Amino acid sequence: MSTHGLFQALQLQSVRVENKLTKTLICDGEMPAAQPGQFVMAWLPGIGEKPFSIAAKEPFSLTVAAVGPVSEALCRLQPGKRVWVRGPLGQGFALQGHRHLLVGGGYGAAPLAFLAGEIINQKEDVTVCLGACTAKEVILASVFDRLGCRIRLNTEDGSLGERGLVTASLQAELTENRPDAVYACGPTPMLSAVNVLCAHFEVPCQLSWEAHMRCGLGLCGSCELPKEICEAVGLPKGWLVCKDGPVSHSRVTHD
Repeated sequence: MSTHGLFQALQLQSVRVENKLTKTLICDGEMPAAQPGQFVMAWLPGIGEKPFSIAAKEPFSLTVAAVGPVSEALCRLQPGKRVWVRGPLGQGFALQGHRHLLVGGGYGAAPLAFLAGEIINQKEDVTVCLGACTAKEVILASVFDRLGCRIRLNTEDGSLGERGLVTASLQAELTENRPDAVYACGPTPMLSAVNVLCAHFEVPCQLSWEAHMRCGLGLCGSCELPKEICEAVGLPKGWLVCKDGPVSHSRVTHD
């Protein structure tokens, strides 16, 4: 697929239900140039376009939560229907070392499933910490399990796995099984907490940020990361999630 901003029409091959609100759309095409952490702009005629993380490149897949007009319309699509995508866009994850720890909060599990598959293909060690409010909101745990990842689950109400925030499992892993790098995707408060923990343990981290995007190319500036977040995680002022990210890389290094 082209990376020059042109939409490509893909036919939906199958749909996998992840939970009440979330589905994975599996298409009949591939996106071989895609890297874990990158995204596409998905468009439906007469409805609009929105950014979505790439959940897999072969076959090309998107994991979509029905939380707005575009995502709701995507989740209503049946096999045989078409979706238009533009991408891959943005900067993705880059593997560091050989022991990898992935941390996903809620829908942030989607790009991490893509990343986990790439790590497993390289026959390297990967542990995944997944967190959500309740058991019903945990997504893609079965995908990580099929890949052969070691998994730790957290739910805030204790309905699945350990009770509490996913950062509790992150802290335990940093203490007990120090990884070479941490890769995280989820809501901003979670990413900020991941950054603080990794800095404390001097472990490099890569954080995939969410933001409101319009163009996906760094032209409109709508996805500029707030100044206070940039200062907290060591990013330059004016950092654009769509162009400079979505993934930011910490400056921490270790042997």
